[in-house]
Amino acid sequence: MAKGKTLESEVSGYISTTLRKHFGKGPTSVYVAIKHPFITIHFRGFLAPMEKLQIQQEESKRVLATRDIVMLDLKPEIIQGLRQVAEIELKELYADWNLIKETGMIIGVMNEEATEDMENWPDDANPEAVGDKIDEASKYAQKIPDQTDVYWLSDRTLLVRRSGILVRIEKELIKNGFVEALKLSKRPLEHELLEEVGLEQALNRTISEIFLDWDFEKDVSYIVFLLEPKER
Repeated sequence: MAKGKTLESEVSGYISTTLRKHFGKGPTSVYVAIKHPFITIHFRGFLAPMEKLQIQQEESKRVLATRDIVMLDLKPEIIQGLRQVAEIELKELYADWNLIKETGMIIGVMNEEATEDMENWPDDANPEAVGDKIDEASKYAQKIPDQTDVYWLSDRTLLVRRSGILVRIEKELIKNGFVEALKLSKRPLEHELLEEVGLEQALNRTISEIFLDWDFEKDVSYIVFLLEPKER
């Protein structure tokens, strides 16, 4: 790590450079939050001119599919790059996009266990109700997960890990090579359901954005909720 730079600024600079190199357009701003074993990287102003044209022509799915393909190829490079510039050892990497807001999220999982202070929820939030709402949304989309873990990373960030979420037909689609088609179908459906189940009441906070991604081989999904600051 360069002398005088924070871990977050090292990660922010690296991600900005890498996205610009591979997408032809870098984000206007990057917000990095690290709470072991997770790192979330939220970026704004990330939409290339050609992508804007495709969206105007109602080709949003094509933009998402292209980004997914690029990120699949980029994951090993990002994992190696963060190891070199910030000494962060990642074992998993996920990404999702909000084309309307021109934002995106990269979720990294480090090769270590969650810390105990993940349980330090604010007094006015209801962790059990949040978990129940997540399971409810999952049930409507596919099935109740075998396990749902909810982590309070900060007043701005809530992270959810679900495992054992795929139903038999989804597993068959994956086995037959329809991974990207399944992801493009599940993404808007799960976004919609997560917005409908009343999570804001359980959190006692307003949700500004939702990002989610899957590792279909491991039957695992991660969700990040970005929260509006609590009014004092």
